Amino acid sequence: MSKRGARSILTLTVNGREREDIVPDGMLLLDYLRERHALTGTKQGCDGGECGACTVLVDGRPRLSCSTLALQVQGRHVETIDGLSRHGRMNDLQQAFHDNLGTQCGFCTPGMIMTAEALLRRNLDPGLEEIRAALAGNLCRCTGYAKIIESVAVAAAARKATP
Repeated sequence: MSKRGARSILTLTVNGREREDIVPDGMLLLDYLRERHALTGTKQGCDGGECGACTVLVDGRPRLSCSTLALQVQGRHVETIDGLSRHGRMNDLQQAFHDNLGTQCGFCTPGMIMTAEALLRRNLDPGLEEIRAALAGNLCRCTGYAKIIESVAVAAAARKATP
């Protein structure tokens, strides 16, 4: 019997909301987020896990949604760039990217921010080399790395200063 049309029930939490959907077994997490829940902040850049534009957090850790099957995150917590803002206001990291020109064309920005968010959750005081290392899997085609790294450092300093 062919599994070509096989479907399964996917239960997970996306941006704080519990979800339960029937999905094709081969559906990518990227497609699930964009097509099923209109979370279009997560971008499809390279289609092969090479650019990082599709980075989301799964249980707080960065994960490439273009190379992750939706069913692989069964029972887990997924966070997207769309879930970082609250009540229509950017979070501090998003604001730092905006204020410090960390965004050029903006295509890589969601993946950069999600990767940086994971870093800042585990280390409120990363050095520039640690920021560079954390972002090494995210490509910026506009070569805006200096402003991106500066934006992360500014957000880190602001979080560190906030009790």
